[in-house]
Amino acid sequence: MLDLGIEKLALIGVVALIVIGPEKLPRVARTVGTLLGKAQRYVNDVKAEVNRSMELDELRKMKTTVEDAARDVEHSIHAGASEFEKQFSGSGETLSALAEPEPSVPEYRHPRKNWRLKQGATPQWYKARNGVRTKALSGAARVARFRPHKIN
Repeated sequence: MLDLGIEKLALIGVVALIVIGPEKLPRVARTVGTLLGKAQRYVNDVKAEVNRSMELDELRKMKTTVEDAARDVEHSIHAGASEFEKQFSGSGETLSALAEPEPSVPEYRHPRKNWRLKQGATPQWYKARNGVRTKALSGAARVARFRPHKIN
């Protein structure tokens, strides 16, 4: 990269002051500063992208190694299971004979309740005499039932 010391920067400043002039120099300096800032941000973005791609490559390599290890473990488990099955088939016993019987669990039965109706041991005539509701009423039906009637 360019080796800029204090002497070279001072020389560039003096030449810029002579060539550009004292009136335009601050505006040119701001423009050069913004351009240098944009260039630095661009370089930093490129560096970050390169670092991300390097990390992504490392993660891909790590993923392949983990997948290979998982496949090796899976193959060893399958080999052990097949060897275990061969031993059992040779001795004449089966896995189902060694397994404990499952306790019998009663099958779920729906209670056959209609939650809208009040059903029970009380007879319908008794409910009707005492005013026990046997059917659910909607809100509008309940209001209509208990609304006072106009007498003409």
